[in-house]
Amino acid sequence: MSAKETIAKRAARFLGNGDIVNLGIGIPTLVADFIAPHLSVFLHTENGILGVGPTPLNEPDPNLVNAGKLPVTVMTGASYFDSASSFAMIRGGHIDVSILGVLQMDEMGRIANWAVPGKAVLGVGGAMDLLEGSKRIIVTTLHTTKAGKPKLVKNLNYPLTSERRVDFIITELAVFAVDDRGLILVETGPGITVETVKEKTEADFRIQLNSEFVGFDM
Repeated sequence: MSAKETIAKRAARFLGNGDIVNLGIGIPTLVADFIAPHLSVFLHTENGILGVGPTPLNEPDPNLVNAGKLPVTVMTGASYFDSASSFAMIRGGHIDVSILGVLQMDEMGRIANWAVPGKAVLGVGGAMDLLEGSKRIIVTTLHTTKAGKPKLVKNLNYPLTSERRVDFIITELAVFAVDDRGLILVETGPGITVETVKEKTEADFRIQLNSEFVGFDM
């Protein structure tokens, strides 16, 4: 299993029966393939589907895509609607959980995920709306950039997406909870030490390893 799949699988274990969940672009889209079969989870996408299913195994339907334009399947009972209705669901507080990818996170749990200075951006998507309107926010991301630099930093170098802090951050190395004082390390990945997490994290964090968390499942 790749690091990205490990992160997605861990994130899926945060979901509960009946949750309405929006999956962002990147690692979050992988979460759809790891949702426990006994759970009734309803996946929402900004372009107008409630009831998205797993990644198609065979020839995908070119007319059936998520907000990131990736091919998807739909579950029995799925519904379709326009973007205005979709964003009304988000802004009206009807999304239980949003799982988002990020460029950076600061030590108060605020994220940057919509623009890279100096590079063309085609659209901001629904990140701001999802952060402001969702009941719970989970971030899934690799712990460092391709150059090995920390993504958990003291101060953001990229434009802030929202003042709202997220609830949980999941990387291949660790799980952090976030409260009004900042980041809390609550779980480390298999074979990962706290020292390793500290070495690869610029942001300050408290340590409160919690056995009540279900843990990574390799």
